[in-house]
Amino acid sequence: MAKLIMLCLLFLSFGFALSCPDDQKQTLLQFKSSILNNSTSFLPSPQGLHSWNSSSDCCQWMLVTCSTRSMTFRPVVSLDLYNFVSSLPPEANPVDSSALSPLFRIKSLVMLDISSNSIQGMIPGDGIANLTRLAHLDMRDNSFNGSIPPQLFGLRNLQYLDLSSNLFSGNLSKEVGSLKNLKVLNLAENFITSEIPPEIGNLTNLQKLSLRRNNFFGGIPQSILNLRRLEALDFSNNSLSSEIPVEIGSLSNLTSLSLSKNRLGGGIPPSIQKLSKLGTLQLDQNLLSGAIPLWLFDIEGLKILNLGGNNLTWNNSAANTSSTPKCALSRLLLRSCRISGHIPLWLSAQDSLIFLDLSENELEGPFPDWLAELNIGTIILSDNKLSGPLPPRLFQSLNLSVLALSRNKFSGALPENIGNAEIMILMLAGNNLSGPIPQSIWSIYRLLLLDLSRNNFSGKLIPSFNPLSLLAYIDISSNRLSGDIPASLGDRTRILRLGENELSGQLPPNLSAMSQLEYLDLHNNFITGNIPESLTQISTLQVLDLRNNSLEGQIPEALSDIPNLRILDLSINQFNGKIPPKFGNLKAMAERRDLEVSLSDIFNFQIEFNDLQVIWKNSLQGLPNHNLQIYSLLDLSINRISGEIPASLGALKGLKLLNISHNNFRGGIPSSFGGLENLESLDLSHNNLSGEIPQTFANLLQLNTLDLSNNKLSGPIPRGSQMDRLIGSNNYANNSDLCGMQIDKPCPELLPPQHSPEPEEDRSKDSLLSWKATCTGFPVGLAIAVLVMYFSGYFSLPPKHHLRSQRHRSSRRH
Repeated sequence: MAKLIMLCLLFLSFGFALSCPDDQKQTLLQFKSSILNNSTSFLPSPQGLHSWNSSSDCCQWMLVTCSTRSMTFRPVVSLDLYNFVSSLPPEANPVDSSALSPLFRIKSLVMLDISSNSIQGMIPGDGIANLTRLAHLDMRDNSFNGSIPPQLFGLRNLQYLDLSSNLFSGNLSKEVGSLKNLKVLNLAENFITSEIPPEIGNLTNLQKLSLRRNNFFGGIPQSILNLRRLEALDFSNNSLSSEIPVEIGSLSNLTSLSLSKNRLGGGIPPSIQKLSKLGTLQLDQNLLSGAIPLWLFDIEGLKILNLGGNNLTWNNSAANTSSTPKCALSRLLLRSCRISGHIPLWLSAQDSLIFLDLSENELEGPFPDWLAELNIGTIILSDNKLSGPLPPRLFQSLNLSVLALSRNKFSGALPENIGNAEIMILMLAGNNLSGPIPQSIWSIYRLLLLDLSRNNFSGKLIPSFNPLSLLAYIDISSNRLSGDIPASLGDRTRILRLGENELSGQLPPNLSAMSQLEYLDLHNNFITGNIPESLTQISTLQVLDLRNNSLEGQIPEALSDIPNLRILDLSINQFNGKIPPKFGNLKAMAERRDLEVSLSDIFNFQIEFNDLQVIWKNSLQGLPNHNLQIYSLLDLSINRISGEIPASLGALKGLKLLNISHNNFRGGIPSSFGGLENLESLDLSHNNLSGEIPQTFANLLQLNTLDLSNNKLSGPIPRGSQMDRLIGSNNYANNSDLCGMQIDKPCPELLPPQHSPEPEEDRSKDSLLSWKATCTGFPVGLAIAVLVMYFSGYFSLPPKHHLRSQRHRSSRRH
């Protein structure tokens, strides 16, 4: 009996010993409480924390792991809090980094994962310094900011450190070299700005190192060659210069080397051929020069090779006569490598190839049959000189997902079997393709993007969509399509470009069925009638271009109710009546922000896009798509609009360009125009405007293009830092009696003071801004709005002086 009692007592004692320490339990409950108190807008606990309560052992809680090595207590050694706030509603406040403070008191922690939680703020350095046993720390995909705390580099037991996808800034301390047990270091996708410290070479146990997408500059330190255990090295998307270390091949364990999108010069180091384990080599978009060495293709394990966008050259004839490559490539990207001649024949033996990019080269000849039979998933051959018809065999492949052949010399009709393809992205712009668009193309249910622009397609456009169609982007502009605009254009269409065709008739009455439409371009057609009410009901519309048609009637006031409309071009039509005063309510034009339409938001595929080509300020300019900011534009020029300019337009403070020239406006220019702080181009020419130019124009600090000619304006031209630069008689020609230094005509001495206050009634009348921005001489309205078309190639607009009678068809390139 005594033995039984002793056994029970021992069992009870052992049971209590296996509980987590009470202080750690209370600390975890405090952490939970701080998360709950962070937002009072929700009731349920975040994901996984509902099991955390005071009545249970914390070692039994979800997301918590305790040690099993101790016979007296079970300290918490692991917290897996990945995405634990995923259950928070969108309106909940983001978690502040101060909420993590309780966790930093659990000194027994060996593993801490708080990734993907959108936590914001700085990492408490003094707190994290307590976690001296920590071996695994994952804080990726949050919103941590400030510098990486130096205390973190004192955690000498760390083997895994991931701080990627945050907002860290400042420099990378040389103290990083003290983490000599590190096997994985990932600082990618932050804003760290410094040279790579040479001390990083002290991390001789590193297997994976990523500094991708930061602001590192200077050269790659030679000490990197000390990392002999390194398997993956990624320094891409920085500003590194100098050359690739000559002995990079001494890192014999490398399986992946990514140095893309830097400023590295010199040639490809011959030592790379020693990297027998190399599977991925990405050196694209640098300043590398010289010939692409053929020995690269003898690295047997090489699967991914990207050398595009350098100053490299390729000897096609030598490659075709050399021995068969030993590698079995899955992805080959040689964009802009000066490859001439036919598509390299040796590729016909690459049976594993799923991605091929030979764009922006000098390839010529037909599309080879053997390439059509390879069953490649992505083929990008844009910007070459390839010619002839497209082989029907190409569209029999069940693997082909992306076909980009834009800006070549392909000709003939599209194969009738194109509807059998399983393709998602079809880009054939800028060729010489002709004939009708095959009806079967609309039955490709996987098709997301269709670009047939700038060809010679003719006939009527009669799409018959698959009910399951996913088509979101349609560009058939600059062809010879005729007939009415189809009544059905897909209820999932987001971008529709039918401009520069020969379409006629009226706008369909059921346009509102395209409830997701964001971009509508119908410019340079023969469309007649009024703007239907259904068009004004598309609440998602951001860009509307109806320029150069024969539309008439009054401009619908309901256009002002479209909340996202920021690009509106109705120029060169026959609209009459007045500008609706409610146009001052165009919300998206009153705000300065980026255009929300983005191809990267619509499609999930990786293609190297060309810069956006736009006509802006009388020249063709390329704007990088990765940092492009779209302008808000309003162009109502060359119509029959009359009345006074509504002062309410002054609320459109996000406008960059305003053009209401060549109309019948009368009265004065609203003084509220002086509040258009972002205005760069303003054209009010060829109207019947009278009175003085408002002195508030002196406040237009961004204005660099101004045309007030051919009106009845008088008085002094306003002075100011920017107005003083807008000199030249052409800007002010053919007015009643203007004077000022801009036209080299002195004003009388007895003119009223420039800054005299307006009468109260005049101020109230012109209380809001009415303005217009344009590039003098041509309709730029929608030109800058082709952000969403940035991979359709060069884009040009007809000069403004080509009026309605001089249609674009008489001078098209076809």
